[in-house]
Amino acid sequence: MPMQKPSKEWLGGDELHPKLLQWIAHKNLWNLWVPTEYGGLQSSLSDGLEILRTLAKWEGSLGWTVTLCSGANYFVGNLEKEKADEIFLGSPLPVFGGSGAIGGTAERWEGGYLISGIWKYATGAPYLTHFTLNAKILENGKELRTEDGQSKIQSFILKKEQVEIIKDWNTMGLRATATHSFQVHSQYVERSQSFVYNKVYHPNPIFKIPFSVFADLTLWANYLGLAEHFLEEAHIILGSLEQLKLLKATLTKAYKDMRSDADTIESWIGNDTNISESYITEIHRKATYSVQNLTEAIIRLYPLLGIRGASEHHKINKIFKDFFTATQHHIFSPMGRRGSIKVFKP
Repeated sequence: MPMQKPSKEWLGGDELHPKLLQWIAHKNLWNLWVPTEYGGLQSSLSDGLEILRTLAKWEGSLGWTVTLCSGANYFVGNLEKEKADEIFLGSPLPVFGGSGAIGGTAERWEGGYLISGIWKYATGAPYLTHFTLNAKILENGKELRTEDGQSKIQSFILKKEQVEIIKDWNTMGLRATATHSFQVHSQYVERSQSFVYNKVYHPNPIFKIPFSVFADLTLWANYLGLAEHFLEEAHIILGSLEQLKLLKATLTKAYKDMRSDADTIESWIGNDTNISESYITEIHRKATYSVQNLTEAIIRLYPLLGIRGASEHHKINKIFKDFFTATQHHIFSPMGRRGSIKVFKP
């Protein structure tokens, strides 16, 4: 049964409405990818992408926040069973979120780590119960390095009480995602609060998907939803379908490509086939070009919208700003992943 759209009175604003947060929790959307044994929906990749696309089409901040926070809850598969049980079988309902940046250090200390630093940015910061982060590993004050000379990086999960939110999210769009930065001051974490992206402890097939692929596809679904919403509103304003052909055709191809890749991946993981590095690269290339093409099609349409497109309180103005704020995510930025380590998170 299709989800019923939440009340329009709950959408918009600089933070998600309390009743919208209740609606998300009631629909169990934070746990979209979490196994049923932990109270999650255990969605398939294709079904989950459809849900995320629909949410983004309804409202940009709703879709983006659920995507990145449910994407962080996906790390349940990377946690050792004892820690996963503790968090997901306890109370309250866990909501993960965090930063993919390397904003600080983790000093090895008596069976755990002391973590300090500042991380930008954590989608849904005020709504989170736990924060995830990447940190350089230190021992006796010295930075540890891998065999090829790179900084040794690990990921960690901290309780919200261990972080300080820095309210610095002041963008033109996706305002209600409240994607603030956060700071950690010499907080001790146990070794079990550390995890590695490609080390999985849960047998659910969804966790066989490399996280970079998972991130590409879930964000791609958001751009599709936002662009679909823009197309609908542009049609209302312009009337003529002739002017909308480019965006419509670009959306049709993008949707077909995303679904095709999702189906292929589901087939591979269902047959216990490893996803090749070349296909991982191909998905990222395809998604990146798709977002760039959607961006260009929307830019071509924008001058035709008249003053409504520039009016602060018009719906299409908000969608435009949400979409172009979303395009600044580092995964699909013009620089892509060039020059960064191969570690990505919501």
